[in-house]
This record gives sequence, C-alpha cells and structure tokens, in this order.
Amino acid sequence: MKYFNINRRLCVAVLAVIVACTGCKKSFLDVNDDPNRPTDANMTAELIFPNAAHNVGARLASANLRFLQNWVGYFAQAGDYAIIQDETSYIISFNFGDVLWENEYNVLFDLYLTKQKAQAAGDSVLAGASMVLSARLWQDMVDIFGNIPYSKAFQGSIVAQPSYDKAQDIYTALQKSLDSAIIYLQGTPKTTFATTDIVNKGDVTLWTKFANTLKLRLLIRQSQVNGFNPAAELAKIQANGPILQPGDNIDVNPGYVNDVNKQSPFYANFGFTPTGSQADASARANSYFVDLLNSTNDPRLSRYYRAPSAGGAITGCVYGLAAGNPVGKKSSYFGPGLVGSATQDQWIFPAFECRFLEAEAIARGWLPGNAQATYESAVKESFTWLGVPDATTAASTYMSGNAIANWATVAASSVLDQAKFIANQKYLALCGIDPVEAWSDIRRLDMLTDKGYISANASKPTLPVRILLPQSEYTSNGDNARAQGTISQFDTKMFWQP
Repeated sequence: MKYFNINRRLCVAVLAVIVACTGCKKSFLDVNDDPNRPTDANMTAELIFPNAAHNVGARLASANLRFLQNWVGYFAQAGDYAIIQDETSYIISFNFGDVLWENEYNVLFDLYLTKQKAQAAGDSVLAGASMVLSARLWQDMVDIFGNIPYSKAFQGSIVAQPSYDKAQDIYTALQKSLDSAIIYLQGTPKTTFATTDIVNKGDVTLWTKFANTLKLRLLIRQSQVNGFNPAAELAKIQANGPILQPGDNIDVNPGYVNDVNKQSPFYANFGFTPTGSQADASARANSYFVDLLNSTNDPRLSRYYRAPSAGGAITGCVYGLAAGNPVGKKSSYFGPGLVGSATQDQWIFPAFECRFLEAEAIARGWLPGNAQATYESAVKESFTWLGVPDATTAASTYMSGNAIANWATVAASSVLDQAKFIANQKYLALCGIDPVEAWSDIRRLDMLTDKGYISANASKPTLPVRILLPQSEYTSNGDNARAQGTISQFDTKMFWQP
C-alpha cells in the first residue's frame, strides 16, 4: 500500500502535469495557462474538500463494511446465494481487509491534502473541518486493525514505507488533533465556506460539537481499561462547549439525485438502482435481529426492513446457514428508515449515537446530568431519526413496556450494568448505520446475552476481535507490518478490550 499520491481520482492527474512540466522552461510561446487543466496550484483545498466529505459518508455506507453488518447480526444472505466461507467461518486471510484498507487510506489522504492546502492558504476553518472528519475515520481504522501507520503516513517519497503507530498512541494523537481542530474552527471562515461545506453548511458551531463528540467517543471506548482516567479530556470537552444535541445530525449531501453514480451512498449500495431494482439482491435482514425486535414489539423493525415481495411478515435469514434460508423474494430487504430516497442525506454521525455516548458518560460519573433522561432522549432520537410515526410517543411506549428498554431495570444496578444496558439499546439503534460502533461495544462490554448473532458456519462461538493486516502491507511495507508480530483475529485484542 502506498501512502502518498494514492488518490487516483485527483492526484494522478496533478502528478502527470507536474512531471510533464519539470523538464522544460516556460518560454514566450507559453502564452496561456489552461484553467481547466488540473495542477497542484489550481487544485485547492476548497475543490478537494467536498469530494473528500462525500467519501467519508460513502465509507460508512460502503459494502466494504458489509461483513461487519453480518457479523453483528444486522444483515445476512438470502437463501439463493452461496454463503461466503471465509467471512461466515471467521477464518479470514490477510487478503480479507485489502480493499477496506486501501479505500479508507484514500479518503484519509484527501482529507490530509485538504488540511495541508487549507493551512497554506490561511484557511484554518476548512483545515479544522478536515481534521474532524479525519478523526472519525482514523478511530474506525484503529478499532478494526489495531496498530496502523499514522504519524508517518502521507509523507511522500520521504517515507515510502511508514512505520506503525501503537493504537493507544493514535488515540492520544487524535485527542490532540481534535483539540487543534477546535482551535482552528475559531478562526474566521472564508465567505465560500458555507458552499464548500457540504456537511454542516458552514455551521462552525456544529463542527465544534462534532469534534467534542468524537473526543467523548474516544474516551468511552477506553472505559474498561484499568486505571484509565478521562478527567483531563472531559474538562476540555466541557470547556469547549456542548457535544451534539438532539437534532444535530452530521450528514453529507452534495446534491444526490436518482441517477447512476449520483445516488446517496447507502441507498446506492443497499437500496435501489435508478431503474428500481434492488442494489444488493443478496443482502437481507438477519433473523436474529428481526426476532429480537419482534420480541419487544419494537416499531423500528418496519423502518429497518420491509416485508418480502412475496408478502407476509418481515422475514430474516440465518447468517452463515449453508442451506435452508428463504430466497430473496421471500425474505426482507431494507426499509424506508435506511433507504428512503436516492436523494437522502448520507449520515456521518447521527445525533442519537452521541446521546447514547453521553448517557453512558453520565452513568459512569464522567459528566454531569441525568443518565436516565439522557438515555431516554437517545432512544426517542433513534425513533425520530428512523421516521417512526409519532416517534416520541412510540418510544415512550416501547421503553415503558419492555424490561430491556425500561431504565427502572437498571436504576439500582452497578455502573457496568447500566453501561451495558445503554450499549444494548445503542446496538438496537445502529442497525445498518454504524456497525463498527456496534462491534466495538460488543468487544468492549459483551452486552448481548443472546449470542444468536454468531454465524451458523462459525469455527468458534465468538466474534473475531479484529481483522488481519492486509496482504498489501506485507507486500509493500513488509518490515513494518511484520514488526507488529503474530496477529490472531480471535486472540490479539484491541488495547481497550478488557
């Protein structure tokens, strides 16, 4: 894997022009510069940022993460498709994460380039926004792979084979980067920022709230680390202003339309083509999750999935089952809460996810507030975000009528039990939306007592705790990759796992 000039959409064109021009002098025949020709000079941060921001959303909606949607019990394969042996058995190879790794680093390079160019142009606000989006992806990469190249990535030919940073060190660095981003966001935005910013439409306050939320997310992930003390970082969060509040959804939308390669990313991958066909005919509801929501009459079920084309009730498939699952037309595809429209905003961080983080932080005594009220606000926000009819009333009815959702169940319980209770409800709210967060909570808290999400074809009755470093790293950055030692998808835990 290369860590420089890896964005082929942008940088190959720029590099070609630079190379072509280095061996010649400008002469009197060079009367004009072609403004339509991409060069390093005219490819500004303002031009790069919208595409990078779109691709952050696209990464979260990517089919590259479908294995996690399957692993945590959200998705499964229809019965008319053969199961994927390595994925469903959890016996994965070093090739398993190749495409995911390269695609994530491509987007991170775009954001890095945006930051560098924005800083050079004196545009601190755009630089800060790029740093916030970068932190969102960097944490996911650490939580999936563990140690990765971070501080030496994107150093061009100076460091063609970057060393790896420890996962815990990257977490610390991300906190510092977000601190810097918050300072940068206090600058004066350019008059063009509102149109360049296809995420928050120029709302700098919302960017700062998002940065604070990501800082809290980094802290919550380390909650089970012995001796971990979040006090200093929590003080910064409180000093810098609030985290995301109800309705503060972080989304991206450059103007999606129902056309080829122009649809909202999740809709394009798991919704419908411009001609109305299912975008992924093999992807279906997981029977584990369907049964779980049916057992509590959770109205979000019909927002996550839709009844099969053959009619009847919402029907899932057993993940990893080699034979016997209902075929596509007799099993449930994704519903209007996830795939409502080709023009829908692509989520980057829904407000309800932040509310669950805050509820856990309050329950742990990290932040002031009422854990029950914040938790109940998170559930209501989930119902609202998914478009459940009469969402507030429906959420209240759901919580009061089910022990797994009623705060009274854990009101007198330990902090750990309350954290697991909150994380369980966060899991129910994240179907299709953020499988990395759900997987991380399972690894951190093991809050799902029913292990029915485990693949029917699993070699071990437990989820992998990571995926392996990609084969491309052992090929192109071998010494540094091998320096990480022997890695097991089952036994080499993340530093924040108990």
